[in-house]
Amino acid sequence: MKTKYIVACSLMLMVCVLTKMFGYSSSTNHSKATTIDIKEARKMAQHAFYRDLSFANEQLPAGDKGIYKKMKKALKANSFSNLQTLKLHSRAIVWFPIIEPILKEYGIPEDFKYVPLIESGLARHQYSPKGAAGLWQFMPQTARDYGLKVNDKVDERLNVRLSTIAAAKYLRDLHKEFHSWTLTAAAYNVGEGRMKRRIAQQNQSNYFKLALNHETGKYVYSLISMKEVIEHPEDYGYKIENARKLLAYQN
Repeated sequence: MKTKYIVACSLMLMVCVLTKMFGYSSSTNHSKATTIDIKEARKMAQHAFYRDLSFANEQLPAGDKGIYKKMKKALKANSFSNLQTLKLHSRAIVWFPIIEPILKEYGIPEDFKYVPLIESGLARHQYSPKGAAGLWQFMPQTARDYGLKVNDKVDERLNVRLSTIAAAKYLRDLHKEFHSWTLTAAAYNVGEGRMKRRIAQQNQSNYFKLALNHETGKYVYSLISMKEVIEHPEDYGYKIENARKLLAYQN
């Protein structure tokens, strides 16, 4: 768990120790001293950690055990003990400096740079069985709708710069429709039409409260966990020599 959680946990454990020390020593009338359960302190620190997690400045709803459980599962799935690959980190070093300034230019939150990590593993020539291609896994028609050439001779979905520009435009349009970056990310995964139907059927516009298919239901959690693993690799078992290169691009 990252440093912020460790610090919070340490502080709460210190409170426990001090409470016990001074509680018992100052109790002159033999009344029962007030103590804090150590397990409870750890639980509080863990909850504080999860509340601090966010995607595009949209934080996890506080106090929901189901949401915390999903987030914990996503973080575990992307830890070194399960993923066991440094390829994502090395590819991030190469492609993030190209992706980040384009997203910024189009007003897209920087956290969306993690979408290609989930969609394609940042593999530029990645093709899916359904016909999606490139870092952003554009389907042919969607790619054409946003200005990319896709035919027998050329496939601009494989061009990182051009496909990122197209993705930024698409994400911008999705946000105009859904007015939420978490819903925008989910719609990018499942499609605009399906997302609109789910929202209408459930009369619910909070991504974390929506009942969605398995892939879309874990999509934002996967993005948040990938963000954590890339930005704090050492906390999840990765040993990165140049971790600073994985941080935000600076002009």
